[in-house]
Amino acid sequence: MSSIKLPVRVLTHNIRYATSSPFKGERPWAERKQLLLNEFKYEARHCEETFICLQEVLHNQLEDILAGLNQDMEPGAPKWVHIGVGRDDGDKAGEYSPIIYRPSVWDLLYWETVWLSETPERPSKSWDAASIRIVTIGVFGHPVSRNVVLAMNTHLDNQGSQSRLEAARIITGIISEYNQRRFPEITGTFLAGDFNSEYNQEAYQELTKSLLDAYEQIESSKRYGNHITWTGFGYEDEPASRIDYVLVRPTGADGQKSTVTGYAVLANRFDDGVLSSDHRAVIVDLTVQT
Repeated sequence: MSSIKLPVRVLTHNIRYATSSPFKGERPWAERKQLLLNEFKYEARHCEETFICLQEVLHNQLEDILAGLNQDMEPGAPKWVHIGVGRDDGDKAGEYSPIIYRPSVWDLLYWETVWLSETPERPSKSWDAASIRIVTIGVFGHPVSRNVVLAMNTHLDNQGSQSRLEAARIITGIISEYNQRRFPEITGTFLAGDFNSEYNQEAYQELTKSLLDAYEQIESSKRYGNHITWTGFGYEDEPASRIDYVLVRPTGADGQKSTVTGYAVLANRFDDGVLSSDHRAVIVDLTVQT
């Protein structure tokens, strides 16, 4: 049987949690949510294999997003669902890092949440982390092409450099475990998220020992949009930076065949002047094949 090249789109976006005390320049969630929904719908419209990976999502925001994505859909159109839990209790409390996908397109073979701590099986934090941190893991089978994709979504700590480094080590260990032992049939692996780490800092450096930055796989003249992914709301005392990424497992590693075919950083503000989030979305197009 000849292999089928499967196009996969990964959209990652830290949407900023629905705070009751907005920063200067920040609009409430009720005023931002439709802007984000429009982004998700537009960018996923022509690729049913899209994964939407979000960070800083509270339960009410997740409900709004799923309701909005599934609103006014044509009869029989693929519906959106999610995997992931709230980080504070493993249920609905605290921020989610959900992976949103269409179950009519992908078969969910397995999923779990791992806490990025010394006790990864339960809600916890370790080292110098200011907050509880998680990685959401899903193994998805594509019945048409027979590809199997390992999808991971995370949000690393914004204060603790040691915790970011240790979290990166946990994540690379998980990737090896899944690819080499638990699901050796995996044909493509990606890690999306807000790493709170620039390219010359600890988490990025650790992760890119075994993973490729999708940004680096596309010639600079062929990338679309911006370079910076964290903008703030315009009044923060920190420089804008690139801290949001999609990393991929190299072709040939454990027999995988995935190629980065496109990279973009989208705008988070248009003519209306409203910032949809203090981060910009990153979109990566992949081709995966058996």
